[in-house]
Amino acid sequence: MADILVAYFSKTGHTAEMAEHIAKAAAETEGAQVQLREVGDLNADDLLEFDAIIIGSPVYYGTMAAQVKQLIDESVKHHGELDGKIGGAFSTSGVIGGGNETTLMDIITCLLVHGMIVKGVVKGPHYGPTCQGAPDETARRRCAEYGREIAELAVRLFG
Repeated sequence: MADILVAYFSKTGHTAEMAEHIAKAAAETEGAQVQLREVGDLNADDLLEFDAIIIGSPVYYGTMAAQVKQLIDESVKHHGELDGKIGGAFSTSGVIGGGNETTLMDIITCLLVHGMIVKGVVKGPHYGPTCQGAPDETARRRCAEYGREIAELAVRLFG
């Protein structure tokens, strides 16, 4: 069984909604076990329990929310222990060009420094799902696809 974490911070509920779609689709994958958690309910030690970690954040000044960064900063004490796990990212912004890609890349950079395997997307937003404002039908579909793709990879590698 592959253990997958979908972790997020959400002030407006938009990032939470994306997280729910990712987690639901991942959980429908045979051999995957998924937890959906707010970053405030996690500590760095919790990350060690998972084979795949997908992190979502709204865009704050072109990067991830402080709450997400705090969890990542705490994870430094486990440097090297997340090596080989799967990682992924998703983000929400207020407007087109509002910093979704920079936020995704900042999260992905942290995952790569941990030695994690980051799953890219062939069709759609290449670094992970994004949306502006509340997720529309396209964003919800992309979240589901992303959740399934990461879950399938996690099951292949760890299940």
